[in-house]
Amino acid sequence: MDLSIILVNWNSTDYLRECVASIYEFTSGVSFEVIVVDNASRVQDCDRLVEQFSELKVIKSSRNLGFARANNLGFRQSSGDHVLFLNPDTRLLGQTINIVLERLKSLPDAGVIGCKLLNSDLSVQTSCIQSFPTVLNQLMDVAYLRSRWPNSRLWGISPLLSDCPSASEVEAVSGACMMLRREVFAEVGMFSEEYFMYAEDLDLCYKVVRAGYVNYYISQARMIHHGGKSSRQQKIDQWATIMKVRAVQHFCVKTRGRGYGAVYRAAMACSAMGRLLLIGLASCIVSARWNSEDLSMAAAKWKAILRWALGLEKAAFDVA
Repeated sequence: MDLSIILVNWNSTDYLRECVASIYEFTSGVSFEVIVVDNASRVQDCDRLVEQFSELKVIKSSRNLGFARANNLGFRQSSGDHVLFLNPDTRLLGQTINIVLERLKSLPDAGVIGCKLLNSDLSVQTSCIQSFPTVLNQLMDVAYLRSRWPNSRLWGISPLLSDCPSASEVEAVSGACMMLRREVFAEVGMFSEEYFMYAEDLDLCYKVVRAGYVNYYISQARMIHHGGKSSRQQKIDQWATIMKVRAVQHFCVKTRGRGYGAVYRAAMACSAMGRLLLIGLASCIVSARWNSEDLSMAAAKWKAILRWALGLEKAAFDVA
């Protein structure tokens, strides 16, 4: 079998159905299997998917394993020479899988290959490729700065600015769409399961590079990524925000040491205080020109990050 396509589902069946339908619609000339790992979803609709797509293989977990563990579980029960880890809230636009698989086969040094991800309104998601996190690029991660200096190595997104038909070397690609050879994934130890969600894609890309391979981005291969639908269902306020910064800190500790991780946490505290100050000023001075809901959401986000950085949110966001 050429390819195993693995999707992890958590209460995203409607998006999953659309994703699977697009896979079968646009993928041809390739022997593939589709494996869905259901992370103990509250609504058990995966059986209906099997009725619609008889070749679909569903693995049901009795508990939420998180993204990394669930994908590893699906991989262990797969058989393809290549493996594609795909988010359920994606939808192919044309022969995306064929294009990426062809490039992967033609690049002997290829590690992980990703494609162009588009938002629901078809705008480009700049997060589909990125540099590995550092204290500096996390502090400078401001939409204005990214748009003003998009070619800066801080962000690693310059390949998004061109439609070069050749594969572009990048540091990391988004976990929403990651394809690599089976033996490479096994060689680097699969996804690191100490991550519950977020940053496991960065970690995998980092391990692949350390093993001597090159990660690539293919601009001609495109898909829609609605983005973050499962995490938005969490009942805990700013749960996803905290999980992201925690995961990035763990990545910093793992790759650069505990001291660097402590510096990252302190830097995020300073960044949160600075941004909250700016948000407060914006609310008082230019409230007529700003969307009050956007300001409120930004304030809630950075308050949560500040509380995390000060050690006030640990118990609420611990996971098994």
